Amino acid sequence: MTVEEDQGFSHLVVAAVQMAPRVGHTADNVARSVALIEQAATQGASIVVLPELANSGYVFASRAEAFALAEPVPDGPSTQAWAEVARRCNVHVVAGIAEREGDRLYNAAVVLGPRGWLGTYRKLHLWGDEHLFFEPGNKGLPVFHTELGRLGVLICYDGWFPETYRLLAMQGADIVCMPTNWVPMPHQPTDRPAMATTLAMASAHSNGLNIVCADRTGTERGQPFVGQSLIVGARGWPLAGPASIDSEEILCARIDLRASRQARHLNVFNDVLRDRRDDIYDPMLGTGWPLPPH
Repeated sequence: MTVEEDQGFSHLVVAAVQMAPRVGHTADNVARSVALIEQAATQGASIVVLPELANSGYVFASRAEAFALAEPVPDGPSTQAWAEVARRCNVHVVAGIAEREGDRLYNAAVVLGPRGWLGTYRKLHLWGDEHLFFEPGNKGLPVFHTELGRLGVLICYDGWFPETYRLLAMQGADIVCMPTNWVPMPHQPTDRPAMATTLAMASAHSNGLNIVCADRTGTERGQPFVGQSLIVGARGWPLAGPASIDSEEILCARIDLRASRQARHLNVFNDVLRDRRDDIYDPMLGTGWPLPPH
């Protein structure tokens, strides 16, 4: 389904794919993800988000293993397989991938449309052992302009930093696609949803952004993942999910882009972007204050 025009409002269906990649089983992981993308497309989705490192798995034993499982973008086999299913199903796909550029590795996400590769986002904030394998992202926070709206991308731990969402919103993003591999947080109450879901809801509300969080499930080399994939609307309330902790699922939700862009207007007086005190900090979050002497 592409954007529908219905009485002046633009509607589209987004999907978060929750799956369980297995480290080292790249061909199987990609084949399973392609099948799930196809299923999401049959449910009307025009944007499909896959988990973080959906092709390679997450818990690497060594940098040599990570390097062997990483691929060039956009010419590697995983990106090419996702590009083909995006073309065939007429969808946009955002998929987490272990990217290799020369001798550098990045925890990245490729953005693909029916006409091919649109660009790559590289995770800015590395978590835990990722520091042993990956370089911090060096492509900033791009916004991809598509016929379906303006797409931003974040990966997992990036969502702990409110600046990332704010900078995407300031660039006009409509939807933030988040491939993620959420792990249990210390002191997380067992009877409460994952902290990551709360952060996504708060960030959506405070920036007027739709956020599509596609998490993985399962336990890999002793590391459990929490599932609970989620699609949050621009007013901060869940549109679909949270998903289960331990099952593959496809969450779908309909987004009204016109209404989403109006969500930043909280009332006749207040707008979450307009009300920013840019006399204190500049619109793109720099303070403008002199650095302290070294």
